[in-house]
Amino acid sequence: MTELKKLFERIDGYGNDVERLQSALTSRVAMGPDNGGTGEHEKAAFTDALLKELDPDFIKELRAPDQRAHGGYRPNLVARWDGSQPCPAVWVLSHLDVVPPGDLALWEGDPFEVRVEGDKIFGRGVEDNQHGFVSSYLAIKAILDSGLKPKRSVGLAVVADEETGSRYGLQYVLGHHKGLFNEQDLIIVPDGGNEDGTMVEVAEKSMLWIKFTVTGRQCHGSTPAKGKNSLVGAARLILALEGLKDQFNISDKLYKPSTSTFAPTKIEANVPNVNTIPGRDVFYMDCRVLPRYGVDEVIGASRKIAAKTARELDLKIDVEPVHREDAAPPTSLESQVVVSLSKAIKKVTGKKAKPVGIGGGTVAAFFRKAGLPAAVWCTQSDTAHQPNEFTLISSILTDSKIFACLYMGEE
Repeated sequence: MTELKKLFERIDGYGNDVERLQSALTSRVAMGPDNGGTGEHEKAAFTDALLKELDPDFIKELRAPDQRAHGGYRPNLVARWDGSQPCPAVWVLSHLDVVPPGDLALWEGDPFEVRVEGDKIFGRGVEDNQHGFVSSYLAIKAILDSGLKPKRSVGLAVVADEETGSRYGLQYVLGHHKGLFNEQDLIIVPDGGNEDGTMVEVAEKSMLWIKFTVTGRQCHGSTPAKGKNSLVGAARLILALEGLKDQFNISDKLYKPSTSTFAPTKIEANVPNVNTIPGRDVFYMDCRVLPRYGVDEVIGASRKIAAKTARELDLKIDVEPVHREDAAPPTSLESQVVVSLSKAIKKVTGKKAKPVGIGGGTVAAFFRKAGLPAAVWCTQSDTAHQPNEFTLISSILTDSKIFACLYMGEE
């Protein structure tokens, strides 16, 4: 029996370990100050102990100053096991923090006490992002428990603050310790994917949120001619903004969806009563823009459409970008991380990996902006942030085998 088959058999026997680790991690609630918590310290301390059990050649806690958090900092962990051969390392980055559970009435049990039903394990954070940590951790554990040494050096980074912007997580790590990583390394972020584990995310669209403030003149509902109805203006503008789809209509099959999207989303309350014509309405639009278009182009086009609507209805319309993330350079489909990961997926599951671009933002963008190619991948049930979040034990074990292939250079 080959070494790899023996590793796979060992990983198949880690089902109870998956339940044990998921239970321990879930019970250590890790929410940052922006989500009503004090930080990730208890979970980080437990994770640090887990990493030290495997005797890494290097381990360090990187503390990002945050006076709002317990102890005045946010914990980030990095551990590395040296490989047997001088080749690029494999880095796997997962995150400690979770989002709040939301409405507890929608949960079938305590969100922070795992529940196992057959192959499913339920609890806040089990998929987002403990699935990624547990699968990558058990892969190096299986190698070491077998008395082997990975061919490639293996690095596990477990960071804070992914759910609220990464300022105290990966952004801090890259800003102060970028030397940990090399552009030749295989960097994988197991924080997105699909149910059959074939989706490898390599690119993201630019993200833009625009606030539109429509100002008219308030008056009594019985005399609408005396006012300037801002709600009518907002409605007219929302329809006019549909023209952005025609103006920015290039399609790129790498991305899902393949075109730029422009979606009106949030609208603020205006008048509290029915018999008043509103004089001020505020709404927002979420834009996900293919990288071949500039974000400033979209802002300019939106302002032109708003100005035209304002003239036609004799209203004042302000256009304010409230959030933007310009797309990072995509990870090349020929990069070592994409090629090796795709081969490992094929070797373990027999399935062909499919590189894609997405509209949502991931933490991998920070790697890419720093000139470090990264791929986002895992086998996920897509229940992150939902009540009764769950992941499959079998998917964790399958992903662990894929990581083991990469660590051993056996793809």
